[in-house]
Amino acid sequence: MKNINPSKAVFKGAFILALSALITKILSAFYRIPFQNIVGDIGFYIYQQVYPFYGVAVVLSTTGFPVVISKLYAELLEKGDQEKSRLLLFLSFIYLQIFGLLCFIVLYFGASQLSLWMKDPHLAVIIRVVSIVFLTFPFVSVLRGYYQGKGDMVPTALSQVAEQTIRVVTILFLSWILMEKGVSLYLVGGGAMFGSITGSLVSGLILFMFLWIRKEWKLMEPNKGNLKTSALQVKRIFKALTFQGLTICVSGMLMIFIQMADSLNLYSLLVSNGTPGDMAKSLKGIFDRGQPLIQLGTIAASSMSLTLVPLISRERLASKPEFLQHKIQLALKVSIVIGVGASAGLWAIIRPANTMLFENDYGSDVLGMLSFVILFTSLIATIVAILQGLGSFALPALAVAAIFPVKYVLNMIFVPMLGTMGAALSTLLSLGIIIILLIIHFKKIAAIPLFHLRLIGTVFFAALAMVLFLKGWLFLAEHLLEPLGLSRFGAAIQSLSAVFSGGILFTLIIIRGRTFLEEELALFPFGSKLIHFMARKDRR
Repeated sequence: MKNINPSKAVFKGAFILALSALITKILSAFYRIPFQNIVGDIGFYIYQQVYPFYGVAVVLSTTGFPVVISKLYAELLEKGDQEKSRLLLFLSFIYLQIFGLLCFIVLYFGASQLSLWMKDPHLAVIIRVVSIVFLTFPFVSVLRGYYQGKGDMVPTALSQVAEQTIRVVTILFLSWILMEKGVSLYLVGGGAMFGSITGSLVSGLILFMFLWIRKEWKLMEPNKGNLKTSALQVKRIFKALTFQGLTICVSGMLMIFIQMADSLNLYSLLVSNGTPGDMAKSLKGIFDRGQPLIQLGTIAASSMSLTLVPLISRERLASKPEFLQHKIQLALKVSIVIGVGASAGLWAIIRPANTMLFENDYGSDVLGMLSFVILFTSLIATIVAILQGLGSFALPALAVAAIFPVKYVLNMIFVPMLGTMGAALSTLLSLGIIIILLIIHFKKIAAIPLFHLRLIGTVFFAALAMVLFLKGWLFLAEHLLEPLGLSRFGAAIQSLSAVFSGGILFTLIIIRGRTFLEEELALFPFGSKLIHFMARKDRR
Protein backbone atom coordinates (compact mmCIF):
# COMPACT_ATOMS: atom_id res chain seq x y z
CA MET A 1 0.00 0.00 0.00
CA LYS A 2 1.30 3.46 -0.92
CA ASN A 3 2.19 5.66 2.05
CA ILE A 4 0.70 9.14 2.04
CA ASN A 5 2.56 12.03 3.57
CA PRO A 6 0.09 13.57 6.11
CA SER A 7 1.44 17.10 5.58
CA LYS A 8 1.13 16.71 1.82
CA ALA A 9 -2.43 15.39 2.18
CA VAL A 10 -3.42 18.32 4.41
CA PHE A 11 -1.90 20.82 1.98
CA LYS A 12 -3.64 19.14 -0.98
CA GLY A 13 -6.98 19.20 0.86
CA ALA A 14 -6.57 22.86 1.80
CA PHE A 15 -5.67 23.71 -1.80
CA ILE A 16 -8.76 21.91 -3.17
CA LEU A 17 -11.02 23.72 -0.69
CA ALA A 18 -9.39 27.10 -1.38
CA LEU A 19 -9.74 26.61 -5.14
CA SER A 20 -13.44 25.72 -4.85
CA ALA A 21 -14.02 28.75 -2.61
CA LEU A 22 -12.29 30.98 -5.17
CA ILE A 23 -14.41 29.60 -8.03
CA THR A 24 -17.65 30.08 -6.09
CA LYS A 25 -16.69 33.65 -5.15
CA ILE A 26 -15.91 34.52 -8.76
CA LEU A 27 -19.21 33.01 -9.93
CA SER A 28 -21.04 34.88 -7.15
CA ALA A 29 -19.55 38.19 -8.28
CA PHE A 30 -19.83 37.75 -12.06
CA TYR A 31 -23.43 36.59 -12.40
CA ARG A 32 -24.75 39.87 -10.99
CA ILE A 33 -23.52 41.74 -14.08
CA PRO A 34 -25.59 39.86 -16.71
CA PHE A 35 -28.43 39.62 -14.19
CA GLN A 36 -28.54 43.43 -13.85
CA ASN A 37 -28.37 43.74 -17.63
CA ILE A 38 -31.44 41.46 -17.90
CA VAL A 39 -33.64 42.96 -15.16
CA GLY A 40 -32.43 46.58 -15.00
CA ASP A 41 -31.73 48.71 -11.92
CA ILE A 42 -35.15 48.27 -10.28
CA GLY A 43 -35.02 44.50 -10.79
CA PHE A 44 -31.51 44.50 -9.32
CA TYR A 45 -32.77 46.53 -6.34
CA ILE A 46 -35.49 43.91 -5.68
CA TYR A 47 -32.96 41.06 -5.73
CA GLN A 48 -30.36 42.84 -3.61
CA GLN A 49 -32.93 43.79 -0.96
CA VAL A 50 -33.43 40.12 -0.12
CA TYR A 51 -29.97 38.73 -0.96
CA PRO A 52 -28.41 39.36 2.52
CA PHE A 53 -30.79 36.80 4.06
CA TYR A 54 -29.58 34.17 1.60
CA GLY A 55 -25.99 35.28 2.26
CA VAL A 56 -26.44 34.37 5.94
CA ALA A 57 -27.46 30.81 4.96
CA VAL A 58 -24.42 30.49 2.67
CA VAL A 59 -22.00 31.45 5.44
CA LEU A 60 -23.69 29.06 7.89
CA SER A 61 -23.35 26.13 5.48
CA THR A 62 -19.82 26.82 4.21
CA THR A 63 -17.68 28.28 7.00
CA GLY A 64 -18.54 28.28 10.69
CA PHE A 65 -20.49 25.10 11.34
CA PRO A 66 -18.68 22.74 8.91
CA VAL A 67 -15.32 23.98 10.25
CA VAL A 68 -16.25 23.33 13.90
CA ILE A 69 -17.85 19.95 13.14
CA SER A 70 -14.79 18.87 11.12
CA LYS A 71 -12.43 19.94 13.92
CA LEU A 72 -14.35 18.01 16.60
CA TYR A 73 -14.78 14.98 14.33
CA ALA A 74 -11.06 14.86 13.48
CA GLU A 75 -10.16 15.02 17.20
CA LEU A 76 -12.44 12.05 17.96
CA LEU A 77 -11.07 10.03 15.04
CA GLU A 78 -7.52 10.61 16.30
CA LYS A 79 -8.58 9.15 19.66
CA GLY A 80 -10.20 6.20 17.88
CA ASP A 81 -13.56 6.94 19.48
CA GLN A 82 -15.99 5.85 16.75
CA GLU A 83 -19.10 5.95 18.93
CA LYS A 84 -18.54 9.55 20.03
CA SER A 85 -17.76 10.63 16.47
CA ARG A 86 -21.12 9.22 15.34
CA LEU A 87 -22.83 10.90 18.27
CA LEU A 88 -21.18 14.20 17.25
CA LEU A 89 -22.64 14.05 13.73
CA PHE A 90 -26.10 13.10 15.00
CA LEU A 91 -26.22 15.84 17.64
CA SER A 92 -24.80 18.41 15.22
CA PHE A 93 -27.59 17.63 12.77
CA ILE A 94 -30.25 17.94 15.52
CA TYR A 95 -28.73 21.24 16.73
CA LEU A 96 -28.51 22.73 13.23
CA GLN A 97 -31.97 21.50 12.29
CA ILE A 98 -33.44 23.32 15.31
CA PHE A 99 -31.35 26.40 14.47
CA GLY A 100 -32.39 26.27 10.81
CA LEU A 101 -36.05 25.76 11.71
CA LEU A 102 -35.96 28.83 13.97
CA CYS A 103 -34.41 30.91 11.17
CA PHE A 104 -37.06 29.62 8.75
CA ILE A 105 -39.90 30.49 11.15
CA VAL A 106 -38.53 33.99 11.78
CA LEU A 107 -38.12 34.73 8.07
CA TYR A 108 -41.22 32.99 6.74
CA PHE A 109 -43.69 34.33 9.29
CA GLY A 110 -41.84 37.62 9.78
CA ALA A 111 -41.56 38.33 6.04
CA SER A 112 -44.44 40.81 6.04
CA GLN A 113 -43.00 42.75 8.96
CA LEU A 114 -39.51 42.80 7.40
CA SER A 115 -40.89 44.03 4.08
CA LEU A 116 -42.80 46.79 5.88
CA TRP A 117 -39.56 47.73 7.68
CA MET A 118 -38.00 48.06 4.23
CA LYS A 119 -41.02 50.13 3.10
CA ASP A 120 -41.72 47.67 0.26
CA PRO A 121 -44.48 45.13 1.09
CA HIS A 122 -44.05 43.33 -2.26
CA LEU A 123 -40.74 41.87 -1.00
CA ALA A 124 -42.52 39.60 1.50
CA VAL A 125 -43.05 36.74 -0.99
CA ILE A 126 -39.37 36.76 -2.02
CA ILE A 127 -38.25 36.67 1.62
CA ARG A 128 -40.45 33.58 2.12
CA VAL A 129 -38.76 31.90 -0.85
CA VAL A 130 -35.32 32.53 0.69
CA SER A 131 -36.44 31.19 4.10
CA ILE A 132 -36.71 27.66 2.64
CA VAL A 133 -32.90 27.49 2.28
CA PHE A 134 -32.58 27.45 6.08
CA LEU A 135 -34.33 24.05 6.11
CA THR A 136 -31.70 22.50 3.82
CA PHE A 137 -28.46 23.96 5.20
CA PRO A 138 -28.20 21.64 8.30
CA PHE A 139 -27.86 18.50 6.15
CA VAL A 140 -25.26 20.18 3.91
CA SER A 141 -23.28 21.58 6.88
CA VAL A 142 -23.04 18.25 8.71
CA LEU A 143 -21.94 16.29 5.64
CA ARG A 144 -19.34 18.92 4.74
CA GLY A 145 -18.06 18.83 8.33
CA TYR A 146 -17.95 15.01 8.21
CA TYR A 147 -15.87 14.85 5.03
CA GLN A 148 -13.59 17.74 6.02
CA GLY A 149 -13.00 16.04 9.39
CA LYS A 150 -11.83 12.92 7.51
CA GLY A 151 -9.49 15.09 5.44
CA ASP A 152 -11.48 14.46 2.23
CA MET A 153 -12.15 17.88 0.73
CA VAL A 154 -13.40 16.71 -2.68
CA PRO A 155 -17.10 16.24 -1.70
CA THR A 156 -17.19 19.69 -0.07
CA ALA A 157 -15.44 21.33 -3.03
CA LEU A 158 -17.69 19.69 -5.63
CA SER A 159 -20.84 20.51 -3.66
CA GLN A 160 -19.84 24.18 -3.32
CA VAL A 161 -19.00 24.65 -7.00
CA ALA A 162 -22.11 22.73 -8.13
CA GLU A 163 -24.35 24.71 -5.76
CA GLN A 164 -23.11 28.04 -7.06
CA THR A 165 -23.17 26.93 -10.71
CA ILE A 166 -26.75 25.60 -10.58
CA ARG A 167 -27.86 28.69 -8.65
CA VAL A 168 -26.34 31.07 -11.21
CA VAL A 169 -27.78 29.14 -14.16
CA THR A 170 -31.23 29.10 -12.50
CA ILE A 171 -31.11 32.84 -11.75
CA LEU A 172 -30.08 33.88 -15.26
CA PHE A 173 -32.36 31.41 -17.08
CA LEU A 174 -35.51 32.16 -15.05
CA SER A 175 -34.85 35.91 -15.12
CA TRP A 176 -34.48 35.89 -18.90
CA ILE A 177 -37.60 33.73 -19.41
CA LEU A 178 -39.75 35.77 -17.02
CA MET A 179 -38.58 39.10 -18.46
CA GLU A 180 -39.44 37.82 -21.94
CA LYS A 181 -42.94 37.03 -20.70
CA GLY A 182 -43.27 40.58 -19.33
CA VAL A 183 -44.21 39.57 -15.76
CA SER A 184 -43.79 41.73 -12.65
CA LEU A 185 -40.21 42.47 -11.59
CA TYR A 186 -41.08 41.13 -8.14
CA LEU A 187 -42.02 37.79 -9.73
CA VAL A 188 -38.71 37.89 -11.60
CA GLY A 189 -36.99 38.49 -8.24
CA GLY A 190 -38.80 35.49 -6.76
CA GLY A 191 -37.68 33.36 -9.72
CA ALA A 192 -34.09 34.52 -9.21
CA MET A 193 -34.22 33.67 -5.52
CA PHE A 194 -35.57 30.22 -6.43
CA GLY A 195 -31.99 29.60 -7.59
CA SER A 196 -30.93 29.54 -3.95
CA ILE A 197 -33.22 26.54 -3.39
CA THR A 198 -32.13 24.61 -6.50
CA GLY A 199 -28.46 25.24 -5.68
CA SER A 200 -28.85 24.08 -2.09
CA LEU A 201 -30.75 20.92 -3.13
CA VAL A 202 -28.10 19.99 -5.71
CA SER A 203 -25.37 20.53 -3.14
CA GLY A 204 -27.13 18.21 -0.68
CA LEU A 205 -27.74 15.62 -3.42
CA ILE A 206 -24.05 15.53 -4.38
CA LEU A 207 -22.99 15.04 -0.75
CA PHE A 208 -25.61 12.31 -0.31
CA MET A 209 -24.37 10.55 -3.48
CA PHE A 210 -20.89 10.35 -1.97
CA LEU A 211 -22.42 8.74 1.13
CA TRP A 212 -24.51 6.34 -0.95
CA ILE A 213 -21.78 5.25 -3.38
CA ARG A 214 -19.23 4.74 -0.58
CA LYS A 215 -21.87 3.20 1.72
CA GLU A 216 -20.75 5.52 4.51
CA TRP A 217 -24.17 6.26 6.00
CA LYS A 218 -23.60 3.30 8.36
CA LEU A 219 -20.59 5.12 9.83
CA MET A 220 -22.80 8.07 10.79
CA GLU A 221 -25.58 6.22 12.62
CA PRO A 222 -25.13 6.57 16.43
CA ASN A 223 -25.58 3.74 18.92
CA LYS A 224 -28.99 4.19 20.58
CA GLY A 225 -27.62 3.25 23.98
CA ASN A 226 -24.92 5.89 23.67
CA LEU A 227 -27.55 8.62 23.30
CA LYS A 228 -28.73 8.07 26.88
CA THR A 229 -25.35 8.17 28.59
CA SER A 230 -23.58 11.15 27.05
CA ALA A 231 -24.95 14.25 28.76
CA LEU A 232 -21.48 15.79 29.11
CA GLN A 233 -20.67 15.06 25.46
CA VAL A 234 -23.99 16.63 24.37
CA LYS A 235 -23.23 19.76 26.38
CA ARG A 236 -19.71 20.00 24.95
CA ILE A 237 -20.90 19.64 21.35
CA PHE A 238 -23.72 22.16 21.72
CA LYS A 239 -21.36 24.62 23.43
CA ALA A 240 -18.76 24.30 20.64
CA LEU A 241 -21.38 24.79 17.93
CA THR A 242 -22.88 27.78 19.73
CA PHE A 243 -19.70 29.65 20.56
CA GLN A 244 -17.05 28.51 18.06
CA GLY A 245 -19.45 27.91 15.16
CA LEU A 246 -21.38 31.14 15.49
CA THR A 247 -18.27 33.29 16.08
CA ILE A 248 -16.61 31.95 12.92
CA CYS A 249 -19.87 32.42 11.00
CA VAL A 250 -20.33 36.00 12.19
CA SER A 251 -16.69 36.83 11.35
CA GLY A 252 -17.43 35.88 7.73
CA MET A 253 -20.53 38.08 7.43
CA LEU A 254 -18.90 41.52 7.13
CA MET A 255 -20.33 42.49 3.73
CA ILE A 256 -23.61 40.72 4.48
CA PHE A 257 -24.18 42.93 7.55
CA ILE A 258 -23.41 46.04 5.47
CA GLN A 259 -25.81 44.96 2.72
CA MET A 260 -28.48 44.08 5.29
CA ALA A 261 -28.29 47.55 6.87
CA ASP A 262 -28.68 49.10 3.40
CA SER A 263 -31.59 46.75 2.61
CA LEU A 264 -33.41 47.72 5.79
CA ASN A 265 -33.13 51.49 5.63
CA LEU A 266 -31.49 52.95 2.50
CA TYR A 267 -34.59 52.79 0.28
CA SER A 268 -36.91 53.88 3.11
CA LEU A 269 -34.63 56.84 3.94
CA LEU A 270 -34.59 57.93 0.30
CA VAL A 271 -38.40 57.78 0.15
CA SER A 272 -38.78 59.57 3.50
CA ASN A 273 -36.52 62.31 2.16
CA GLY A 274 -38.92 62.99 -0.71
CA THR A 275 -37.54 60.78 -3.50
CA PRO A 276 -40.37 59.16 -5.54
CA GLY A 277 -40.71 55.41 -5.01
CA ASP A 278 -39.57 54.15 -8.43
CA MET A 279 -36.69 56.62 -8.53
CA ALA A 280 -35.58 55.51 -5.04
CA LYS A 281 -35.67 51.86 -6.17
CA SER A 282 -33.60 52.73 -9.23
CA LEU A 283 -31.09 54.69 -7.12
CA LYS A 284 -30.75 51.75 -4.72
CA GLY A 285 -30.29 49.41 -7.70
CA ILE A 286 -27.55 51.65 -9.10
CA PHE A 287 -25.93 51.78 -5.66
CA ASP A 288 -26.00 47.95 -5.57
CA ARG A 289 -23.92 47.83 -8.77
CA GLY A 290 -21.01 48.30 -6.39
CA GLN A 291 -21.45 44.79 -4.91
CA PRO A 292 -19.96 42.74 -7.77
CA LEU A 293 -17.18 45.31 -8.22
CA ILE A 294 -16.31 45.11 -4.50
CA GLN A 295 -16.49 41.31 -4.53
CA LEU A 296 -14.15 40.95 -7.49
CA GLY A 297 -11.65 43.39 -6.01
CA THR A 298 -11.81 41.81 -2.56
CA ILE A 299 -11.21 38.32 -4.01
CA ALA A 300 -8.00 39.55 -5.62
CA ALA A 301 -6.91 41.52 -2.56
CA SER A 302 -7.61 38.97 0.17
CA SER A 303 -7.14 35.54 -1.45
CA MET A 304 -3.34 35.81 -1.61
CA SER A 305 -2.85 37.27 1.86
CA LEU A 306 -5.19 34.69 3.42
CA THR A 307 -3.09 31.81 2.04
CA LEU A 308 -0.43 32.82 4.57
CA VAL A 309 -2.80 32.74 7.54
CA PRO A 310 -2.76 28.93 8.14
CA LEU A 311 0.93 29.35 9.03
CA ILE A 312 -0.10 31.56 11.95
CA SER A 313 -1.05 29.99 15.28
CA ARG A 314 -0.64 30.62 18.98
CA GLU A 315 1.97 27.84 19.18
CA ARG A 316 4.13 29.55 16.58
CA LEU A 317 3.78 32.81 18.51
CA ALA A 318 5.50 31.10 21.43
CA SER A 319 8.06 28.97 19.55
CA LYS A 320 8.99 31.03 16.49
CA PRO A 321 8.21 34.71 17.14
CA GLU A 322 10.38 35.97 14.25
CA PHE A 323 8.76 33.56 11.79
CA LEU A 324 5.32 34.57 12.99
CA GLN A 325 6.06 38.30 12.80
CA HIS A 326 7.28 37.97 9.22
CA LYS A 327 4.22 35.99 8.06
CA ILE A 328 1.79 38.40 9.74
CA GLN A 329 3.48 41.43 8.22
CA LEU A 330 3.66 39.76 4.81
CA ALA A 331 -0.06 38.90 4.87
CA LEU A 332 -0.92 42.50 5.77
CA LYS A 333 1.55 43.85 3.22
CA VAL A 334 -0.08 41.84 0.44
CA SER A 335 -3.59 42.95 1.43
CA ILE A 336 -2.53 46.62 1.55
CA VAL A 337 -0.67 46.55 -1.79
CA ILE A 338 -3.39 44.75 -3.74
CA GLY A 339 -6.20 46.51 -1.84
CA VAL A 340 -4.82 50.00 -2.54
CA GLY A 341 -4.03 49.10 -6.16
CA ALA A 342 -7.50 47.65 -6.80
CA SER A 343 -9.33 50.49 -5.01
CA ALA A 344 -7.40 53.35 -6.60
CA GLY A 345 -7.43 51.72 -10.03
CA LEU A 346 -11.19 51.08 -9.96
CA TRP A 347 -11.83 54.65 -8.74
CA ALA A 348 -9.81 56.02 -11.66
CA ILE A 349 -11.65 54.02 -14.34
CA ILE A 350 -15.09 53.76 -12.71
CA ARG A 351 -17.00 55.72 -15.37
CA PRO A 352 -16.04 53.59 -18.42
CA ALA A 353 -16.10 50.43 -16.26
CA ASN A 354 -19.64 51.25 -15.13
CA THR A 355 -20.74 51.74 -18.75
CA MET A 356 -18.97 48.57 -19.89
CA LEU A 357 -20.60 46.37 -17.23
CA PHE A 358 -23.99 48.02 -16.65
CA GLU A 359 -24.79 49.78 -19.97
CA ASN A 360 -24.58 53.37 -18.66
CA ASP A 361 -22.51 55.48 -16.27
CA TYR A 362 -25.28 56.31 -13.77
CA GLY A 363 -24.02 56.63 -10.20
CA SER A 364 -20.33 56.53 -11.15
CA ASP A 365 -19.35 59.00 -8.42
CA VAL A 366 -21.03 56.86 -5.76
CA LEU A 367 -19.48 53.66 -7.14
CA GLY A 368 -16.11 55.40 -7.18
CA MET A 369 -16.46 56.09 -3.46
CA LEU A 370 -17.47 52.45 -2.89
CA SER A 371 -14.35 51.21 -4.69
CA PHE A 372 -12.31 51.97 -1.54
CA VAL A 373 -14.39 49.36 0.30
CA ILE A 374 -12.08 46.83 -1.41
CA LEU A 375 -9.09 48.06 0.62
CA PHE A 376 -11.02 48.17 3.90
CA THR A 377 -12.65 44.75 3.56
CA SER A 378 -9.45 43.01 2.47
CA LEU A 379 -7.63 44.46 5.49
CA ILE A 380 -10.42 43.44 7.87
CA ALA A 381 -10.59 39.90 6.42
CA THR A 382 -6.83 39.50 6.84
CA ILE A 383 -6.69 40.88 10.40
CA VAL A 384 -9.69 38.75 11.48
CA ALA A 385 -8.08 35.62 10.03
CA ILE A 386 -4.77 36.43 11.78
CA LEU A 387 -6.54 36.95 15.12
CA GLN A 388 -8.35 33.63 14.69
CA GLY A 389 -5.01 31.97 13.94
CA LEU A 390 -3.73 33.39 17.24
CA GLY A 391 -6.74 31.89 19.05
CA SER A 392 -8.90 35.01 19.36
CA PHE A 393 -12.43 34.34 18.08
CA ALA A 394 -14.91 36.27 20.22
CA LEU A 395 -13.75 39.87 19.75
CA PRO A 396 -13.30 39.70 15.94
CA ALA A 397 -16.84 38.31 15.72
CA LEU A 398 -18.19 41.07 17.97
CA ALA A 399 -16.34 43.73 15.96
CA VAL A 400 -17.76 42.41 12.67
CA ALA A 401 -21.28 42.13 14.14
CA ALA A 402 -21.00 45.72 15.40
CA ILE A 403 -20.79 46.98 11.83
CA PHE A 404 -24.53 46.39 11.34
CA PRO A 405 -25.81 48.85 13.99
CA VAL A 406 -23.00 51.32 13.20
CA LYS A 407 -23.77 51.27 9.47
CA TYR A 408 -27.53 51.45 10.12
CA VAL A 409 -27.17 54.56 12.33
CA LEU A 410 -24.67 56.28 10.02
CA ASN A 411 -27.09 55.74 7.12
CA MET A 412 -29.73 57.61 9.13
CA ILE A 413 -27.29 60.53 9.51
CA PHE A 414 -25.78 60.77 6.02
CA VAL A 415 -28.42 59.46 3.58
CA PRO A 416 -30.91 62.33 4.23
CA MET A 417 -28.09 64.81 3.55
CA LEU A 418 -26.23 63.13 0.67
CA GLY A 419 -28.50 60.41 -0.73
CA THR A 420 -26.73 57.27 -1.93
CA MET A 421 -23.37 59.06 -1.64
CA GLY A 422 -24.16 59.27 2.08
CA ALA A 423 -24.69 55.49 2.13
CA ALA A 424 -21.29 55.00 0.49
CA LEU A 425 -19.67 57.35 3.03
CA SER A 426 -21.33 55.55 5.94
CA THR A 427 -19.99 52.22 4.62
CA LEU A 428 -16.40 53.52 4.60
CA LEU A 429 -16.75 55.11 8.05
CA SER A 430 -18.21 51.89 9.48
CA LEU A 431 -15.37 49.81 8.06
CA GLY A 432 -12.81 52.32 9.35
CA ILE A 433 -14.21 52.03 12.88
CA ILE A 434 -14.02 48.21 12.71
CA ILE A 435 -10.39 48.33 11.49
CA ILE A 436 -9.42 50.57 14.43
CA LEU A 437 -11.10 48.19 16.93
CA LEU A 438 -9.36 45.16 15.42
CA ILE A 439 -5.93 46.84 15.42
CA ILE A 440 -6.33 47.87 19.07
CA HIS A 441 -7.23 44.27 19.99
CA PHE A 442 -4.35 42.88 17.92
CA LYS A 443 -1.86 45.14 19.72
CA LYS A 444 -3.06 43.72 23.04
CA ILE A 445 -2.37 40.09 22.15
CA ALA A 446 0.74 40.45 19.95
CA ALA A 447 3.39 43.17 20.22
CA ILE A 448 4.11 43.17 16.49
CA PRO A 449 4.30 46.32 14.36
CA LEU A 450 1.65 46.02 11.65
CA PHE A 451 2.73 48.61 9.09
CA HIS A 452 5.97 50.38 8.21
CA LEU A 453 5.87 54.00 7.05
CA ARG A 454 8.14 53.17 4.11
CA LEU A 455 5.60 50.60 2.88
CA ILE A 456 2.74 53.09 3.15
CA GLY A 457 4.75 55.75 1.30
CA THR A 458 5.72 53.44 -1.56
CA VAL A 459 2.21 52.04 -2.00
CA PHE A 460 0.53 55.44 -2.05
CA PHE A 461 3.15 56.85 -4.44
CA ALA A 462 2.49 53.89 -6.77
CA ALA A 463 -1.28 54.46 -6.49
CA LEU A 464 -0.95 58.21 -7.21
CA ALA A 465 1.26 57.58 -10.24
CA MET A 466 -1.19 54.96 -11.53
CA VAL A 467 -4.23 57.24 -11.06
CA LEU A 468 -2.56 60.17 -12.87
CA PHE A 469 -1.51 57.87 -15.71
CA LEU A 470 -5.00 56.32 -15.98
CA LYS A 471 -6.77 59.69 -16.02
CA GLY A 472 -4.48 60.83 -18.84
CA TRP A 473 -4.92 57.53 -20.67
CA LEU A 474 -8.74 57.70 -20.45
CA PHE A 475 -8.79 61.33 -21.56
CA LEU A 476 -6.74 60.45 -24.63
CA ALA A 477 -8.71 57.26 -25.40
CA GLU A 478 -12.05 59.07 -25.03
CA HIS A 479 -11.08 61.69 -27.59
CA LEU A 480 -9.77 59.07 -30.01
CA LEU A 481 -12.87 56.87 -29.73
CA GLU A 482 -15.50 59.64 -29.56
CA PRO A 483 -15.72 60.19 -33.37
CA LEU A 484 -16.43 56.45 -33.80
CA GLY A 485 -19.47 56.59 -31.46
CA LEU A 486 -18.76 53.16 -30.00
CA SER A 487 -20.47 53.83 -26.65
CA ARG A 488 -20.43 50.62 -24.58
CA PHE A 489 -17.85 48.88 -26.77
CA GLY A 490 -15.66 51.97 -26.59
CA ALA A 491 -16.03 51.99 -22.79
CA ALA A 492 -14.90 48.34 -22.76
CA ILE A 493 -11.79 49.20 -24.78
CA GLN A 494 -11.01 52.08 -22.41
CA SER A 495 -11.57 50.00 -19.26
CA LEU A 496 -9.67 46.87 -20.28
CA SER A 497 -6.71 48.75 -21.74
CA ALA A 498 -6.59 50.92 -18.59
CA VAL A 499 -6.67 47.86 -16.29
CA PHE A 500 -3.80 46.26 -18.21
CA SER A 501 -1.57 49.34 -18.51
CA GLY A 502 -2.35 50.74 -15.05
CA GLY A 503 -1.77 47.35 -13.42
CA ILE A 504 1.64 47.03 -15.07
CA LEU A 505 2.70 50.53 -13.95
CA PHE A 506 1.54 49.96 -10.35
CA THR A 507 3.26 46.56 -10.16
CA LEU A 508 6.55 47.92 -11.54
CA ILE A 509 6.65 50.77 -9.01
CA ILE A 510 5.85 48.38 -6.14
CA ILE A 511 8.57 45.90 -7.17
CA ARG A 512 11.22 48.52 -7.94
CA GLY A 513 10.35 50.25 -4.67
CA ARG A 514 11.60 47.13 -2.78
CA THR A 515 8.21 46.56 -1.19
CA PHE A 516 8.78 42.78 -1.36
CA LEU A 517 11.92 40.73 -0.87
CA GLU A 518 12.92 38.21 -3.54
CA GLU A 519 11.73 35.23 -1.48
CA GLU A 520 8.41 36.99 -0.85
CA LEU A 521 7.83 37.65 -4.56
CA ALA A 522 8.49 33.96 -5.22
CA LEU A 523 5.23 33.17 -3.32
CA PHE A 524 3.13 35.10 -5.87
CA PRO A 525 1.67 33.58 -9.03
CA PHE A 526 4.31 34.13 -11.76
CA GLY A 527 6.63 35.20 -8.93
CA SER A 528 9.72 33.91 -10.77
CA LYS A 529 8.88 36.31 -13.62
CA LEU A 530 8.20 39.25 -11.29
CA ILE A 531 11.66 38.86 -9.70
CA HIS A 532 13.26 39.93 -13.01
CA PHE A 533 11.71 43.40 -12.59
CA MET A 534 13.63 43.94 -9.33
CA ALA A 535 16.76 46.08 -9.39
CA ARG A 536 19.88 43.90 -9.72
CA LYS A 537 21.22 45.06 -6.36
CA ASP A 538 18.04 43.82 -4.64
CA ARG A 539 18.33 40.29 -6.05
CA ARG A 540 20.28 37.56 -4.33
